[in-house]
Amino acid sequence: MEEGGGAAFGDEVKLFNSHGNKYCPRKPKYSNHVHTGYEWNKYNQTHYDHDNPPPKMVQGYKFNIFYPDLVDNTKPPSHTKENDGHSSETCIISFCAGPPYEELAFRIVNQEWEHSHKKGFKCTFEQGILHLYFNFKRFRYHR
Repeated sequence: MEEGGGAAFGDEVKLFNSHGNKYCPRKPKYSNHVHTGYEWNKYNQTHYDHDNPPPKMVQGYKFNIFYPDLVDNTKPPSHTKENDGHSSETCIISFCAGPPYEELAFRIVNQEWEHSHKKGFKCTFEQGILHLYFNFKRFRYHR
């Protein structure tokens, strides 16, 4: 080949455009929100006030995970909750949707979920977005 003209044999050539292959394995995009707040139980009411509040507690989570390029749109993504091997206070929540997306996992607080729609639970898959919203159960003190 002449100098400066064309590619020589054996050089690598990029096969896909600069946007990348939409079906290559990758992590999905996501946004998550941790819902925190104060727990005004009897102990906190007697020892704290609004000027000096108690420590904030995790009250729930909101996950939005984006799967716009799923190969099989008929099968919705799923989530599983597993015990964390490091601590009993936390657990692992993992999301699996299938190709071309890899599994996504988060470490969250290990408490019982409130599954009532009135208490904020939502688990839907619409328009390529998995919405999982849940709050933790609040146990009231009774004598």
